[in-house]
Amino acid sequence: MIFDTHAHYDDEAFQADRAEVLNELSASGIRRVVNVGANRESTENSLKLAEEYDFFYAAAGVHPSDTAEFERSPEETIREGEPAASLDWLRRCLRHPKAVAVGEIGLDYHWNEPDREIQKKWFSAQLTLAKALQKPVIIHSRDAAKDTLDLIREAGGPDFSMVIHCFSYGVEMAREYLNMGYYLGIGGVVTFANAKKLKEVVSYMPLDRLLLETDCPYLAPVPHRGKRNWSGYLPGVIQAIAGLKQVSPETVEQAAWENAFRFYRLPQPRE
Repeated sequence: MIFDTHAHYDDEAFQADRAEVLNELSASGIRRVVNVGANRESTENSLKLAEEYDFFYAAAGVHPSDTAEFERSPEETIREGEPAASLDWLRRCLRHPKAVAVGEIGLDYHWNEPDREIQKKWFSAQLTLAKALQKPVIIHSRDAAKDTLDLIREAGGPDFSMVIHCFSYGVEMAREYLNMGYYLGIGGVVTFANAKKLKEVVSYMPLDRLLLETDCPYLAPVPHRGKRNWSGYLPGVIQAIAGLKQVSPETVEQAAWENAFRFYRLPQPRE
């Protein structure tokens, strides 16, 4: 049984055949999915998917690349139908019974926009909201290792339950997060031939800190690299992790399944 802890099935890449793809998940061994918000539209669509499919949950948040949305609206109030996001809107989304986490939020310095100060401002604001609501947090951090860690520490560090999604740094940074009790999200990149740092991290990290994710439709594993990703490719990711950890695929699958329910604070079903 597989729990895809980070997917984007609301993405337009699934527009033509979304229902067919989602109906195939169970036959592929996928029993739970968290669809993760990146802005106002995707967060609301994630909640709709969670309402429509029993095995879906949602995360609500604004990705660093979309934080300019916050700058265009009041921080605490929002008019119905207004296109920009606000903390008040996000707070309401997180009260939804199937909203299990704040995310994905963080910092992305790969591109020059939005301004880094805007990203940091709203990363901190969303961390504060997550702490107030006692919600787990999904972190996006790209080319921003030090600032991400510094802002997390400033916000409370070990007080949070967090996963560093699509972990892309080395063992030294992994150690910092693992020492705070956080999880690392591992997906298709671990199968790439050039993913030396990530393979070292997976070999180093304990299995009880592993969360499986696709980030679909992005980052499909080998031999599907470059194609549209989906949760049905996760067995190949499990196989790669098992080889690095020198354990059976069944051991990896079971550990990741239990970790996901623990992280998202969901009751584990008898299946």
